[in-house]
Amino acid sequence: MDGASRQAEVPRLMILDVDLHHQQGDFTLQTRFQSDGRLTALFGPSGSGKTTLVNIIGGLIRPDKGRVRVRERVLVDTQQGLFVPKHRRRIGYVFQEARLFPHLNVRQNLLFGRWFSPRRERVADFDAIVDLLGIGHLLGRWPSSLSGGEKQRVAIGRALLADPQLLLMDEPLASLDEERKAEIYPYIERLRDGGNVPMVLVSHSVPEIARLATSIVVLNEGQVTASNPASEILRHTKFFPQAGPIEAGALVETRVLRHEEEYGLTILQAASGTLTVARLDLPVGAPVKVRLRARDIILSLGAPEGLSALNVLPGYVTAIEEGEGASIDVTLDCGGDSIVASLTRKSVERLGLKPGLSVQAIIKSIALDRQALGSGQAGNM
Repeated sequence: MDGASRQAEVPRLMILDVDLHHQQGDFTLQTRFQSDGRLTALFGPSGSGKTTLVNIIGGLIRPDKGRVRVRERVLVDTQQGLFVPKHRRRIGYVFQEARLFPHLNVRQNLLFGRWFSPRRERVADFDAIVDLLGIGHLLGRWPSSLSGGEKQRVAIGRALLADPQLLLMDEPLASLDEERKAEIYPYIERLRDGGNVPMVLVSHSVPEIARLATSIVVLNEGQVTASNPASEILRHTKFFPQAGPIEAGALVETRVLRHEEEYGLTILQAASGTLTVARLDLPVGAPVKVRLRARDIILSLGAPEGLSALNVLPGYVTAIEEGEGASIDVTLDCGGDSIVASLTRKSVERLGLKPGLSVQAIIKSIALDRQALGSGQAGNM
């Protein structure tokens, strides 16, 4: 589903409603979308308009024409001559660099956020936010002694203590290495799932949005090419012309069924069968989100024999559509889970694939999204 067809669906409680036209030099931003997600990712290549859009939402840029509404509050309406100044928008902003005050310790940096909300309207609980972000042991430290991940957690805490109605994060993890990213992912997930402040995340990383986003808005050359729940967007390689053929795929909810200690394996229960992965340090019954990448799935018309692959799910074809380049995206229903395989046109024709045909999905690699462990990994099984 593309951005235009998305407009026909109006959720009951809209977090973000944007309809904008803005000219900035030779670049034109023409965007229209709605999102009711807890964490909306703005995704696209460099120069697609992500930062310009988020700066308009935050009040750093006055658009030429259009309307911005956050929750039930209209922040911009050029037709009505309305433009709420940035300091009155109740929007938190976390940049790529943490931008902490070097002469203030962590506690003082956090409390600085209090100055941006009226005393009578302060509801953010300092201790609760410190606990949520796991920064209690840092309160007496100076910014110069913090790691990149720690600085960003403090920056997020400072923004939350201003009691924002929305939290904007402009590529907050882009400058971090993979180890530091793995350190901060679980805290953003905790904020997404347990906090009461919706977030907008600017990112150009498919694995990042696959892990964090509940909704995705895809931008290209200043226009919205897609806007939908993350699970729907991530299935289509056509929305990711640069990284799509490698990273696009389905998100599937599973639970730990059992461990096979003698082989160092964990068996996950999915809707249509089981998936085998490297041993996870999680109890039986624990939820695990897995990402089945389109390029890591092979289709067979019958039950495969003589293969080393342990992960095979039965299903049937529900849709066949053009993918990226010469590939074809074949969407399957596997026990209610919708997954996609990226195949060559020749393979689709040779197998005679068509909607309704029963197939076996052979999964070469599984990407794990393990909130409890704070990192993801891929395993060939």
